[in-house]
Amino acid sequence: MLRQRLETSIRETIRRRWPEVDPNEVRIEQAREKEHGDFAANAAFVLAKRLGRPPRSIAEELLPALEADPLVEKASIAGPGFLNLKLRLEAYHDLLAHILEAGDSFGRSALGSGCFRQIEFVSANPTGPLNIVSARAAAVGDALARLFEAAGDRVEREFYVNDHGSQVDHLVESVLWHKGGGVGPFPEEGYRGAYVEELARESESALGPAGPPSGAGGAAGPGGDRARLRAWLLERMIGSQEAGLQAFAVRFDRWFRESELHDGGEVERALEDLVRAGDVYEKDSARWFRSTKYGDDEDRVVVRSNGQPTYFLADVAYHRNKAARGYDHVIDILGPDHHGHVARMQAAVRSLGRPKDGLEVLIVQQVNLLRGGETVKMSKRAGEFVTLGDLVEEVGADAARFFFVMLRPNSHLNFDLDLAKKKSLDNPVYYVQYAHARISSVFAHARAAGIDEEPAAGGSPFASLTHEGEIELLRLLDAFPDAVAGAAATREPHRIPAYLRELASAFHTYYHQAKIVGEGEEVTRARLALAGAVRTVLRSGLGLLGVTAPESM
Repeated sequence: MLRQRLETSIRETIRRRWPEVDPNEVRIEQAREKEHGDFAANAAFVLAKRLGRPPRSIAEELLPALEADPLVEKASIAGPGFLNLKLRLEAYHDLLAHILEAGDSFGRSALGSGCFRQIEFVSANPTGPLNIVSARAAAVGDALARLFEAAGDRVEREFYVNDHGSQVDHLVESVLWHKGGGVGPFPEEGYRGAYVEELARESESALGPAGPPSGAGGAAGPGGDRARLRAWLLERMIGSQEAGLQAFAVRFDRWFRESELHDGGEVERALEDLVRAGDVYEKDSARWFRSTKYGDDEDRVVVRSNGQPTYFLADVAYHRNKAARGYDHVIDILGPDHHGHVARMQAAVRSLGRPKDGLEVLIVQQVNLLRGGETVKMSKRAGEFVTLGDLVEEVGADAARFFFVMLRPNSHLNFDLDLAKKKSLDNPVYYVQYAHARISSVFAHARAAGIDEEPAAGGSPFASLTHEGEIELLRLLDAFPDAVAGAAATREPHRIPAYLRELASAFHTYYHQAKIVGEGEEVTRARLALAGAVRTVLRSGLGLLGVTAPESM
């Protein structure tokens, strides 16, 4: 807020003084070294390139306007033209009053871009429990959605269910093998794991026994009917995945099934659109999409030589469907094995007439679980893996969500299970949550002592806030709106846990340096107000990550 006001002010000064120059590249940032002041401006260096003048001479022209700004106590020039600004204490006190008035809306944009966004994420096959990569995608996708909403956008969350492909058929064969007593070789593309055996037992109760094998047609009993079993397995797995995500505080506006595209003729219509655009040709009895025309490294098959559409064509139909729904912007969040999918899908979207930036694809990278300093061994082939449910049961949803977004989504993540379970300040999420709980404890103590929690009325209720730790907290609070906007704009939700850890650290330090309650009524009420503002921002920031803010720990 203060930074934004200063930036607006200096840009307006530049427009008046040099109307031929676009000032939008001018930035005000928090000073890296406190002895240089509170903020620094790059204005002189930006304008030097445009005006062909030395930066320092430009800084000298800007200095009087900066010194006259009501927020600024002192403006100075350092070195070749660095502009440093020290703010008046009253500016920070006014900021505190604003935060208290705004409450939970502080840091959220009332205006925003008004963009209508769709984010598709997780979208795991309905063939088993969600694994830890899907769990990370869920945490990242939902955090991004919350950040966009905080920035003033309208967001729809969607899970794409691949219920039409062969993967579900492989699960059917795996379950039938167990229901048939494990006779004969295990299906070549089958799924292993205790959950498959459990599905076989559950389907016995729901559908009846499979009965003896009947050759290529499969099991003969009522429970062996492939269509019935397939339908039952789909609903069972989708329901299980949805329940697991809800326990992880992730909810989707829509679960879109691939079968809707095939049943509604949308796959055929997508092919017709590609043909109409002149982007389909025949080769080797198959039909190919000319994706190299749009920057892909090779063309892609859309209809196989046997006449069957490829999964890629269904994906084209899915994005055609999205385009028809009127979104301004679409984001796909994909797993680590989908890098090759990006260029072909963006090519298809452009062939369908959407703008180049109409589809944005983000990759969420692999997760390695560590226990006792050793990597937890997992094998998809052997059916040995840690599920989202396992992780939540072991470390809790809060720790899992916080840890999953601590690094850039496209960075490999080493998830330390032992650290995530620690009830100590070594645990990053515990550290932040404890700051919130500590402030709540301070307020409980104040109430028990009969202290009025509200700031003193009239005059300057926060004039006593001059402690270095108090000003540092106010500087950090001022940075929260920028942290939220920046995390949304760059698709980097990891900025929020980094910010929260810094704010929590500053509060823990201040808590040990200053007595919040007991230094006289005026000081106590002012410090309680500051602590309350910190608590509000901690709660809001944790909420952006889908993490709770406990009142006690």
